[in-house]
Amino acid sequence: MSNVTLILLAAGSSTRFELDIKKQWLRVGNQPLWQFVAEKCEKTKLFKKIIITSSLDDIEFMKYYSDFVFIEGGNSRQESLKNSLKEVDTEFVLVSDIARSCISEEFLQNIISYRGKSDCIVPYLKVNDTIVYDDQTIDRDRVKVVQTPQLSITSALISALEQKEEFTDESSAIVANGGSREFILGQSSAHKITHIEDLKKLQCLTPPSNDILSGTGFDVHAFDEKGEMYLGGVKIDSKYGFKAHSDGDVAIHALIDALLGAAGMGDIGMMFPDNDTAYKNIDSKKLLKRVVTTLCNFGFVIINVDLTIAAQKPKIGNYKLQMRKVLSTILNIESQRVNIKATTTEKLGFIGRCEGVGVIANANLKYFDWTKI
Repeated sequence: MSNVTLILLAAGSSTRFELDIKKQWLRVGNQPLWQFVAEKCEKTKLFKKIIITSSLDDIEFMKYYSDFVFIEGGNSRQESLKNSLKEVDTEFVLVSDIARSCISEEFLQNIISYRGKSDCIVPYLKVNDTIVYDDQTIDRDRVKVVQTPQLSITSALISALEQKEEFTDESSAIVANGGSREFILGQSSAHKITHIEDLKKLQCLTPPSNDILSGTGFDVHAFDEKGEMYLGGVKIDSKYGFKAHSDGDVAIHALIDALLGAAGMGDIGMMFPDNDTAYKNIDSKKLLKRVVTTLCNFGFVIINVDLTIAAQKPKIGNYKLQMRKVLSTILNIESQRVNIKATTTEKLGFIGRCEGVGVIANANLKYFDWTKI
């Protein structure tokens, strides 16, 4: 049985990545980057347990993909690490960043082979270029480019992180706490994704899949004599509104379900519970904007959407073009990729009796192609 736990840090917001997508959600084939890295490490069988830190916004969706141990991260790398260490029950812990995605099994084995020789084992790269610090040329042989993963004695790392100072890596915290570290030669191919241009250095990653992901949504709302009516983000001239927790825009609600369905992210009720007062009477366009942002963060691109609005009344033919324009702006796609259809139910059922409106929506997504940047 291994006495090493692996912690993979993936709770960052990717602010330096300069794209809307979070780098942990870049796709390698059909897998998000975090899953690709975690499963690659799992196959080595070097670890008793693998823990993945995640932001609160990501963690539930990550659980749909695999059964690793997921821990909610904090506002800093160090806070995320402290949260994860509470789940570590092995003598040693190896800490790495999801963004350092091309780590070989040989590299991992080499680091682990040094366990116990110091409080922290630190891989590094030599510097080949001239180094100038404060306008003074310094000896490059005394400079090291520190990498992750870093292997620590668990108790030493836990103690070191009790300090109030923030550290950018484990070894710095341990040394500041009076512990020891040993440097070993790292691996030049183990690049870390920090900026967009770093993607071109990663030879181990295959492009994202070309799959088209399709989802459907269906919603109905009964009429209410109170309030105003909104459909597809457009105010409709009607003496009725809709009975609903939000503004009752049944078309947007169905569209949200279609988008979430295509992404495999559940449904509108999971993201916006109808017992949450935060969404009381909310403009449904705000909900749709949040869904679009989330899809983008998680590496999806919207291709097109198609809505069928079933209503005996009101007549919506004159509103279709306006709906296209409103929805396409929110979805960040061309208006011709937003199709709006209207139909009646030939006076059959609750719709035919003019008691409410029903909408069926379809949405198609694809993965963001980072190879074309």
